[in-house]
Amino acid sequence: MIDKTEIILTAEGLEDLKKELDNLINVVRKDVIKELVEARAQGDLSENADYDAARNRQAEVEARIKEVETMISKAKVIDSTKKSVGDVKIGSTVIVKNLKNSTDVEFKIVGAIEADPFKNMISNESPLAKAILGLSIGDTVEVREVREPYKITIKEVK
Repeated sequence: MIDKTEIILTAEGLEDLKKELDNLINVVRKDVIKELVEARAQGDLSENADYDAARNRQAEVEARIKEVETMISKAKVIDSTKKSVGDVKIGSTVIVKNLKNSTDVEFKIVGAIEADPFKNMISNESPLAKAILGLSIGDTVEVREVREPYKITIKEVK
C-alpha cells in the first residue's frame, strides 16, 4: 500500500483525487449504507448473501477512502507552469523520436499514481522518463532499463 514517502502529483492529479474522495464520501458511501439497510430488512443476517455483499462493499469503499486520504495528505504537487524551455521534468509533455524505427511518440510525464499509458501519461519512475528527465530538446539518449535498449532523441518539450 502507501508508505511514508511523498507522492508526486500534478495539480490535475491532485484535483482528480479530491473529486474521487468527495464522490466516495458523499455518494458511494451513502449508496452502500442504503444497500446495508435494505439487506438487513430481508431478515436473518446469518444466511443473507445481500448483507454479506453489502458489508464487503462497505469495507472496500472505506479502504479506498482511507487510501485516497493518505495519498492526498502525502501529495507533493509539481508546478508544471514553471517551465524552463526545453528541459524535461515531471509535468512536461514530450515528443521523442525512436531512432530504431523512426517513429515519433508524444507523452506526458506524471507521478506514478497518475500514470495511464492509455492516455499517454507515463510514470516518472518508468525507464523512459528516467532516461530523459533533465535533458533538453535535441538530446539523444539510450533507454537501457528495458529488455531491448533503444535510442531516442527529444524533439519537443511542452
